[in-house]
Amino acid sequence: MVGESLEELLRESSLRHSHLCPRQILGVRIGLAGAAALGISPCGEDRRLLVIVESDGCFSDGVEVATSCSVGHRTLRVEDYGKIAATFVEIKTGQSVRVAPRLDARERALRFAAGEPRHYFAQLEAYQRMPDEDLLIIQEVCLAIPIQKIVSRAGVRTACSKCGEEIINEREVIRPEGVFCQACAGQGYYQPVNGSSSLTISYSQSTEIEA
Repeated sequence: MVGESLEELLRESSLRHSHLCPRQILGVRIGLAGAAALGISPCGEDRRLLVIVESDGCFSDGVEVATSCSVGHRTLRVEDYGKIAATFVEIKTGQSVRVAPRLDARERALRFAAGEPRHYFAQLEAYQRMPDEDLLIIQEVCLAIPIQKIVSRAGVRTACSKCGEEIINEREVIRPEGVFCQACAGQGYYQPVNGSSSLTISYSQSTEIEA
């Protein structure tokens, strides 16, 4: 069932974008449903909940607002599959559920917003009041990576054998020839341009203070 705080959560989410859209609503609804499926209070301060969202953008903002999970608290992760879906993990037990909209959610929305022929506005209206069973699919799942490895230990630090940069949160790659960051191990999302060197950035400081 939709919690009594839905309207307030949607208002908070919309403030981040200056408008409310169907994906934000789905994010909030999915966030509330995922936490409830694990029996966890979405606003709990014990950080038992880890959420892995499968896309960025306004959907993830809705999930974050509903669950109080965040990247800064290391309780929200993005695995960008380009899907409106999220997996919710009880950190202590590893129990996990994945929540996504039903494949025909858009078509169902038209039935819950009778008289609104415009699909966008029908979704905007219906997603707020459709029962969970009509809107969402909640599926128990197993993580491909152990929860202990995903969460890791925040206080651990080491240095890359190649570039020398510090690596935190046990994200290093260990090989017989040394310890490497993921970029130097060939698993990075970037590569230095051949022949390039580090850029020096200079800042100009003004001594004047504007009133």
